[in-house]
Amino acid sequence: MAELTNQQKRDWAKTLYLRENLTQQEIADRVGVSRVSVSNWIRQNKWEEQRTALTLTREEQVRSLYRQVAAINKAIEEREEGQRFATAPEADIIGKLSKSIKQMETEVGIADVISVLTKFIEWLRPLDLEKAKDTTRLADAFIKTLL
Repeated sequence: MAELTNQQKRDWAKTLYLRENLTQQEIADRVGVSRVSVSNWIRQNKWEEQRTALTLTREEQVRSLYRQVAAINKAIEEREEGQRFATAPEADIIGKLSKSIKQMETEVGIADVISVLTKFIEWLRPLDLEKAKDTTRLADAFIKTLL
């Protein structure tokens, strides 16, 4: 397997930092960098602020997008007869919201893959610690192929 670039390592570390409850050392070990590198990335790239901003789940975000489309459609329906059509800016917004909804409903991002694999490993750990360790190693290798 090819060695990851520094940017790929940073991206992977960011995903782990934002999505998982890992220490900086655990992230460093998983990604293959020093803890100091992870600490520097967190500080320089303001990951803590981003982590704080990620309070909405994917489902909540999709519901919010649907509410926005519904609000635009309601405003259009409330117009007088003969004026009930989307303006060019409204049509553009509806198109962009629809695209975002489709993307969020259909695409599985690397953060989702990491989240599912982590939950599985956490479930497996009390049942069979050695298999959990092997699975973590394989999961990490799989994630590297996605980067």
